[in-house]
Amino acid sequence: MTVSDQTQACDIAIIGGGAAGVLVAIGVLRGATRALRVVIVEPQLPLGRGVAYATRHPAHLLNVPAGRMSGFPDRPDDFLDYLLAQDAFPGVEREVLARAFVARHHYAAYLRQRLQQAVDASPALLDVRAARVQALERHAAGIVLQLDAGPALLAGSVALCTGNALRPLPARGASAVPPGRRIEAWDYDALQDVAASADVAIVGSGLSMADSVASLAACGHRGQVHVLSRHALLPLPHAQGPAADYDPEPLLAMGLRQRVRALRRHAAEAARRGIPWQNVMERIRPLGQALWQSLSLDDQRRFLRHVVRYWDVHRHRIAVPVHAQLLELQRQGRLHLHRGRLETAIAEGACVRLGALDRRRQPFQIDAHCVINATGVEMRAQAMRNPLLQQMLGSGVARPGPHGIGIDSAPDGSLLDADGVAEPRIQVLGSLRIGRLWESLAIPELRVQAQQAAARLQPPLG
Repeated sequence: MTVSDQTQACDIAIIGGGAAGVLVAIGVLRGATRALRVVIVEPQLPLGRGVAYATRHPAHLLNVPAGRMSGFPDRPDDFLDYLLAQDAFPGVEREVLARAFVARHHYAAYLRQRLQQAVDASPALLDVRAARVQALERHAAGIVLQLDAGPALLAGSVALCTGNALRPLPARGASAVPPGRRIEAWDYDALQDVAASADVAIVGSGLSMADSVASLAACGHRGQVHVLSRHALLPLPHAQGPAADYDPEPLLAMGLRQRVRALRRHAAEAARRGIPWQNVMERIRPLGQALWQSLSLDDQRRFLRHVVRYWDVHRHRIAVPVHAQLLELQRQGRLHLHRGRLETAIAEGACVRLGALDRRRQPFQIDAHCVINATGVEMRAQAMRNPLLQQMLGSGVARPGPHGIGIDSAPDGSLLDADGVAEPRIQVLGSLRIGRLWESLAIPELRVQAQQAAARLQPPLG
């Protein structure tokens, strides 16, 4: 890849136009003091949606109350202010709305409005390219981005905000199951096409499963729902109650087993005082990244092997109405949890037959009219179905993060190449930093990363 006469120059390129990319753009535009050229490259428009906020279904709720969803660390009530200014919930008091779990489509609209306001007030110029970055190469003059449509870009600096990728269905034969009978949990249109009477199998029991069930229910689905996962654990709900007041700092000096025991003790003590265990977990929220980084590599491996699913259901909770919906379907005998490892997925006539092994490695099968892949976010760098990331890893521009998760980055977010050398012109954000930070998916982490990246991406004056 070379710099040619057709290559177009810009000061800052942002790869990805989901929440992280839009928040970076807002930060850059707000911080600009001159006519910088900023380009967002995003194949799926409009901006601000990404995977998380692409749905317009009112049944898909934010997993965090509205009062805690500001996109900006220095404006903690900004999302709440937006909802009130839009009169999105007429007659609902501010304090009530702050505790509410609102539909996710509101958040995409919020991001786009704040972006437009930043564009209108900034001397910088924003260009949006409906394209996908295929390759990246470093040059002395800047970072060259090869696009699948239009001329290449020569950027002074780059924000890498590629977002989340869904894991492939982990079963032999899955690729041969025809579309319509094999559905990705994030394909909201396909979910709406599932017949109301169809029996459905969902692989995975986390947040994507909950979204899928909500989608089906909203469309009048009345068939059976079979949920298959390794642990068969449903996401747990948020709870109201007094705040936990223990000191979480000593956890940082403990090993993994000690931490688990300590959190159990704190939860038991909180329960005796009428404090829900959820608020015990909230107490460690600000220490999420420090807790991961202070573990030894061996303990991190133990966490990934033995603890991660239990951590996920307790740490990443769902809205109370969504949890109640899951329990009600169980009570009705329509939602069935199966604990096992998926082995095969075979289309047979009008059905899909899933073959699995239980805890004792005994085979069992689930027959359904279609299977939904809700296995969650792909974390392994080498398995990510993204041509750009594969090119970066293959060329040595990037390397996998710890434990093969995401791609590696320095503490300041700079990309690390195959030799571990930092490239400060490329800032990494979001799910790509999971291996290094662990907690790197939710808005509270993204907004801080975006603010820091926006400051680092600004070209020097002069």
